[in-house]
Amino acid sequence: MVVSMTGFGRGRIETEQVAVTVEIKTVNHRFCEFNIRIPNQLAKIETHLKKTLTTYIKRGRVEVHVTLEGQATTKRGIQIDWDLLDQYVRYINEIKDRYGLSGEVNLHELIGRPDLILIEEKDEENEEIETLVLQAAVQATEGVVQMRLQEGKALEADVKANILHIKEHSQVVRNLAQLVVEQYRERLSKKMVEFVGGQVDETRILTEVALFADKADINEELTRLESHIEQFLKILLLQEPIGRKLEFLIQEMNREINTIGSKANDSKIAMEVVEMKSFLEKVKEQVQNIE
Repeated sequence: MVVSMTGFGRGRIETEQVAVTVEIKTVNHRFCEFNIRIPNQLAKIETHLKKTLTTYIKRGRVEVHVTLEGQATTKRGIQIDWDLLDQYVRYINEIKDRYGLSGEVNLHELIGRPDLILIEEKDEENEEIETLVLQAAVQATEGVVQMRLQEGKALEADVKANILHIKEHSQVVRNLAQLVVEQYRERLSKKMVEFVGGQVDETRILTEVALFADKADINEELTRLESHIEQFLKILLLQEPIGRKLEFLIQEMNREINTIGSKANDSKIAMEVVEMKSFLEKVKEQVQNIE
């Protein structure tokens, strides 16, 4: 089964206190790589989150963005610098005594000084929020998987069509290869007649033709190419990640096609080789996005 590595999904869960949103985007990558952006208070569940996602996504670059909204995500508190406050009050009283000044320490002025009294907001750990994040992540992942499956169907159709085109051209090459040796024999005989004036050495012709046939024989390459094509089509049906297997077969097919082109020594076969390489290049590009 063909699964694309491109997908997007969004999960959102809301309660009276908090709203959790998880967005997941996947693109093609040689391995399975995660980039998770998550609030500090939830850092401890990052490993659990990654483990959950890998049950659905086996390959690709996975970008995860987790956001929290609501008052339940933070805890407010007052932070007082008691040492500094003691110094303020002590020095104010010393100044009054030294210079004979009157008046009391103004509490409102002290409270209003941010260097003395500070209201802090701290992220607090909350198991309920952590559970909501994991639930939203699964929801988002289901969306990603659905998109990857849909794109995979389109990829499979295109890849299969291009592979079958290569198969068709390989059959044309096989038919042409049967004629190449005979055509070479005819050309050689004609040249020898022109050169020696009618006295043709059949033994010499047969020897030259045999050498040419051995050098230009591409039956083994065609057989291996057709075998790779059949394996490729079978792998498309497997219920597992298949991208790397397909990439390996593409390398092998490319090797066989290049060898056919270099050995055939025929213009018509050379044209068929160009067509096969063109279709194989399209397959290569498509397979790069298959999980």
